[in-house]
Amino acid sequence: MHNKTIVITGASSGIGAAAAKALSRRGARLLLLARREDELSQLAQEIAAEGGTASSYPVDLSDPEALEATADRILADVPAVDVLINNAGRSIRRPIRESLDRPHDFQRTIDLNYMAAVRLSLKFLPGMLERGDGQIVNVSSQSTQLPMPRFAAYVASKSALEGFSRSIAAELAGSGVAVTIVKYPLVRTPMSSATKLYQRLPMLEPDEAAQWLVTAVQKRPARIATRIGRLWEMSTATAPGPTTELTGRFMNYMARRLSGSQS
Repeated sequence: MHNKTIVITGASSGIGAAAAKALSRRGARLLLLARREDELSQLAQEIAAEGGTASSYPVDLSDPEALEATADRILADVPAVDVLINNAGRSIRRPIRESLDRPHDFQRTIDLNYMAAVRLSLKFLPGMLERGDGQIVNVSSQSTQLPMPRFAAYVASKSALEGFSRSIAAELAGSGVAVTIVKYPLVRTPMSSATKLYQRLPMLEPDEAAQWLVTAVQKRPARIATRIGRLWEMSTATAPGPTTELTGRFMNYMARRLSGSQS
C-alpha cells in the first residue's frame, strides 16, 4: 500500500478511524471524511505522530452540494485517488408498524448509506479508469444476507449499495478497477451502541473490523463476509419462505428476551 492515496468516509470514529490508522501504518496516505471536524483533526494528528500522512475533509456526506465540493477539492489536492472506502453509514432500528408515518427515516438512510457512496464513486471513477487501476470498497452489513426485522430502512440502503457494487463490478471487469463489498457482522461502534440490547451480543472490536478493510485493499476480493452470513444467505436463496418465517420468529423472540433481561 506504500504511497497509495485512500479516501475513507466515516473516519472520525469506529471502524473508519481504526482502519485509517491501520492503513497508514502500511504506508498509505489517508484522506479522512466525516462531519466532525475536531475528531478528524485529532485523528490526522495521531496518524502524523506515528509517521503517517493524513488530511481531514470535514463534510456532511448527505448534503449533495457539500459532497461534490469536497470531492472536487480532493481531486485538486492530490494527483490521484487510488482507493475509495465508502464506510460512512447511518442505522435506524424501528419496527415497520412505528414507521408508517416516517418516510423521512428511509430517505435519510438512503442519502448517506447509498447515494453518498454512489456520488463519491462517480467522482473518483474517471481517474481510476483513465489510469487503469483503482478500487472502490463499499462497506455493507451481514443484515443483507438474512431476513432482518426492525431494520427495513438500513437493510434497504445497504442492499441498494450492494446492487450498485455488483453491477459496476461486472461492467468494469478487465478495466483494472476492483469493487469490493465488505459485509460486517455487529461491530462495537457508536452506531451499534445506540441499540442497548446489542451490548449482550458478541461483536467485533473496531481494530478487528479494521483488518477486514486492510485485507480488502491488499487482496481486492469481490466480497468479504462471515461464514454464518454466507450460510444464511444460501438458505434464504434456496428456501426463502421458511427461512424468512423462522428467522423472523427467532429474531423477535431474542429481541423480547434480551429486552426483558435488561429491565
